[in-house]
Amino acid sequence: MRDSDRQSGFPAARSPFQGRRGNKPRSLQANWWARACAAVVLCAAAAIALPAQTFNPLLGFNGADGAGPYAGLVQGPDGNLYGTTSGGGAQGYGTIFKITSRGELTTLYSFCSQSNCADGARPNAGLVQGRDGNFYGTTYRGGANGSNYGTVFKITPSGTLATLYNFCLRSECTDGTNPESGLVQGTDGSLYGTTAYGGNGSDSGTVFKIALNGTLKTLHSFCSESGCTDGAGPFAGLIEAIDGNFYGTTARGGDLSACPSDGGCGTVFKITPEGALTTIESFDYAVGANPTAALVQATDGNFYGTTYNGGSQGYGAVFKIAPAGTLTTLYSFGCQGGCVNGANPGAGLVQGTDGNFYSTTQYGGADGYGTVFKITPAGTLTTLHSFDGRKGELPYAALVQDTNGTFYGTTPYGGPSDDGTIFHLSVGLGPFVETQPTSGRLGTHVKILGTNLTGSTSVTFNGTPATFTVVSPSLIRTTVPAGATTGTVQVVTPGGTLKSNVPFRVVQ
Repeated sequence: MRDSDRQSGFPAARSPFQGRRGNKPRSLQANWWARACAAVVLCAAAAIALPAQTFNPLLGFNGADGAGPYAGLVQGPDGNLYGTTSGGGAQGYGTIFKITSRGELTTLYSFCSQSNCADGARPNAGLVQGRDGNFYGTTYRGGANGSNYGTVFKITPSGTLATLYNFCLRSECTDGTNPESGLVQGTDGSLYGTTAYGGNGSDSGTVFKIALNGTLKTLHSFCSESGCTDGAGPFAGLIEAIDGNFYGTTARGGDLSACPSDGGCGTVFKITPEGALTTIESFDYAVGANPTAALVQATDGNFYGTTYNGGSQGYGAVFKIAPAGTLTTLYSFGCQGGCVNGANPGAGLVQGTDGNFYSTTQYGGADGYGTVFKITPAGTLTTLHSFDGRKGELPYAALVQDTNGTFYGTTPYGGPSDDGTIFHLSVGLGPFVETQPTSGRLGTHVKILGTNLTGSTSVTFNGTPATFTVVSPSLIRTTVPAGATTGTVQVVTPGGTLKSNVPFRVVQ
């Protein structure tokens, strides 16, 4: 299975990840910038900054320490942020790093350190921290079965990497190849993810489940139905919803009557931990097309997401969909009269502690290099920042809200060396606590991440007191107490009471 065998469109848009201006990925809509902004004046209007908003670059990559961070960041229990770059590092094939809130970066691992890149190459996705304290992720390339198929790996916080699985292990790559997205750890302790390609004959991708010992089970191969009505090309990862099932999107396939061109506009699907898949919705171009980012389940129980293309103006959309499948377009990006509100959102949404959603667009904005935006659940959008190239450009990853209240993100290009940046954006939101995991049975061990936790005097699960140990200023260890019910976790600290950003779901 060679690159030339790949289906056109989406792969070219998200690779080659060289991290140099002349090799930047093109939009999935060819020549969109020439079409939308032939006159520079159309995209010259500046975005309006909110009074409490502060944007600052935290770090610019230089190639040696990494290049092309296409994925977002994750907060560790030590208070640092962890992430990946798709290029750069000692061998030029990507890195895993940690960075402090002051911008001090440590490279934990450089990929392709083993012969023929047996340890993996080009990690396009971010990390997830497991309950065992290690981080887990995927590489798009490399592995023991050839340089093109990708891996699943584990890495300790100190930087020791172990490959858990090499894709294309089975004949005809029925186990999948080239995972574009990251992993999620389910309530059962297993990791769940998708591959963009491979599967049973159609090369349209898979959903898989992998145990922490590396045993992989393919749950579903896409394009298994006539016309690929079940979807094709799952470029985004999964989320585990409050009903215990997993939800995701495919970038292609679906009901062709709703989107007859280009092999379908994509789908939203539900899959059980055992592998029973249900297509919830097929995208119509006018509603939105080609979702490439993971969904988020909001506090209202609905799912929210983005599409890279489509919408009423053709440059992508933000949508809401109920678990039963009613889809609503909240906002359509467009360039009529200018592209100042952005175009082509390749990243998913994160719900902030204020209830609003935050994300990025890859293109558009005042200078054409992408934006950071906020959107309310009702669909009112505000552009918070327009990238100018010097402080980053073409953001493709979702933001993460640190427990200090600040949002952090990455851009794969821009910065002093044009190798990408890490930035932070404060919109005036206060600190909170985050639980890992966000669900579990009574007695489950839980880590609580936060800021300035030393001296905490109380931890409650929806009002039920729990025993706990303060490990560090950024970490508390506790267990789900007897009698606890689903609801907010609260920690009383010397500086005040901190609430969890999402309710903790008590599993019966």
